[in-house]
Amino acid sequence: MYSIIVVPPPTTEDEGTGTQYRLAPGERLVFGRSVSGGGLRIGHDGVSRRAGEIAAHGTFWTLSNLSAHQTYVVENPEGAGEHIKMAPGRLDAPVPFEFSRIVLPAAGDLLPVEVWAPRHDYLRGEDGTDGEPTAPAFSVDRTKRYFAVLAALCEPRLRGAPHAPLPTMDQVVERLRPAWPAASRTSVQWNIDYLAVKLRLKPGPETAEPGPRLNGKKESLVSLALRFDLVREDDLVVLAAPSGQVRR
Repeated sequence: MYSIIVVPPPTTEDEGTGTQYRLAPGERLVFGRSVSGGGLRIGHDGVSRRAGEIAAHGTFWTLSNLSAHQTYVVENPEGAGEHIKMAPGRLDAPVPFEFSRIVLPAAGDLLPVEVWAPRHDYLRGEDGTDGEPTAPAFSVDRTKRYFAVLAALCEPRLRGAPHAPLPTMDQVVERLRPAWPAASRTSVQWNIDYLAVKLRLKPGPETAEPGPRLNGKKESLVSLALRFDLVREDDLVVLAAPSGQVRR
């Protein structure tokens, strides 16, 4: 039974052949510019001779950065910018993503090595304990207009462009029109201010201390929402909902 699948970057001699490396639990794959038989050779002058090593485990995999000076980045292409960094010399660092992209900086190029891991296992059902339920960390109602505003702000990064600029206020208003024909800059801004208070990015108006001014409010909201999965790609359906289904 194979644990992970490694897809080489297009600069290798495997280009066009569809070659994939399948690793069972306990197996390792060394990659770099000059590796011995059985390894993944990446024919680029900017890649170290022995750049790194991938090790397969039962439900996850690890990455070793064998470079002396270069940091690697492991991206979650489905995570709207989620990533982890591997410092030079870091050994056997666990990677938590089911689908990952190792980005190797190589003399001005960024070479992607894709890794497909097994589907993760999750706890099913209740824990069986009695007592009061745990209060949610963030309370959001997906039927409210503020959630549609948050979804519109998050949409560009959820659509596969993790570093996309956030939409302008006018773009948010236009995006919300199918579900909310009366949307305006004023109403959208009100909902953004409300979200900043609701998600505890700034104190509410009833607080005696006003607190510091929140700069980059939209960026802070999107960062929080994507980091804690408050908005997922499936939630973008609220932007196309018939008028009346999304309300404040």
